[in-house]
Amino acid sequence: MALRAFGSVALGKLGLQTQVWQSASLIANRAYATVEKGYKYAASHEWVKVDGDVGTVGISDHAQTELGDVVYVELPDVGRTVTKGESFGVVESVKAASDVYSPVSGEVLEVNQALADKPATVNTSPFADGWIMKVKLSNKGELSALLDADAYAKECEKH
Repeated sequence: MALRAFGSVALGKLGLQTQVWQSASLIANRAYATVEKGYKYAASHEWVKVDGDVGTVGISDHAQTELGDVVYVELPDVGRTVTKGESFGVVESVKAASDVYSPVSGEVLEVNQALADKPATVNTSPFADGWIMKVKLSNKGELSALLDADAYAKECEKH
């Protein structure tokens, strides 16, 4: 934030608009979003990592970058059935609140309770520690409709 404020003041003294600085910052953030191999991605920016019949679900690095500082994560109830493409929770940031859509269908086996106390873990570790739920997959065939890392990276470039 201090760097952004400094840049804004410096650009203002040069007679340039701060909008240019903010746009450049957003472009730089997008260019450096991590897309992990071995994960499947939904175009709505959720990921799933499958191990046997269990899928771990979270939001992508691109999504957390777009949201900004996450301040709250609504977790689904364990035992709940989630359906591919339907909302199962909300991630709130200082900028916005966004529904989170399940990339797969199945029963919620576990939720990441650590996010209740440290929701910003979604920002600092979106793949390892910032996962949201673990789902027992009811239809592994749904995975074929998701994007692999290369296809998802190309999708992110469009935004």
